[in-house]
Amino acid sequence: MNKFLIVGLGNPGVEYANTRHNIGFKIVDALAVSLQKEDVKQSADKLFAADKLVFITEGKYRAKTIVIIKPTTYMNLSGKAVNFWMQAEKIPIENVLIITDDLALPFATLRLKKKGSAGGHNGLRDIIETLSTDTFPRLRFGIGSDFTKGKQVDYVLNPWSDEEEKVLPERIGKAVHLIKSFITVGIDRAMSDFNNR
Repeated sequence: MNKFLIVGLGNPGVEYANTRHNIGFKIVDALAVSLQKEDVKQSADKLFAADKLVFITEGKYRAKTIVIIKPTTYMNLSGKAVNFWMQAEKIPIENVLIITDDLALPFATLRLKKKGSAGGHNGLRDIIETLSTDTFPRLRFGIGSDFTKGKQVDYVLNPWSDEEEKVLPERIGKAVHLIKSFITVGIDRAMSDFNNR
């Protein structure tokens, strides 16, 4: 199967654009830009078009078709968009990669997994419930947990700190390399090459 569905989780709207919870959107934006020809690079906002439940774009990488989506359902209903586009594009679950933020991982840590629980993440929980399985590839990007008790929502929906902003470009670039590795050499090799690095 030479077609992949890459899903960045986040919330639509400018008020969420640079928040920690939207790292999935940022990573797939960078992926979409990286798949263009060098001489015609466009910004991510020009690449994605609105379609049913998502912003969507498509690219090619080493003879494989990559469908990239950003659900517009808001985080808590992400499963609806993932399920619709898996069916519409006829992409098997092992070729779907969900990209999400993770409070349990230190900031900027990358962790690729084949399956797992939602870990308290509402987007993952909705995908698991909608697909009736927790066995699907996911790339978790650590956002740390530097917040006081009861302030978790504020933390994930707040912008990155200045210090974090300095680190993000390199780590987002690493995430893009990881996604391309997942597509070309498979999840086991990509996990071995990138996890915790």
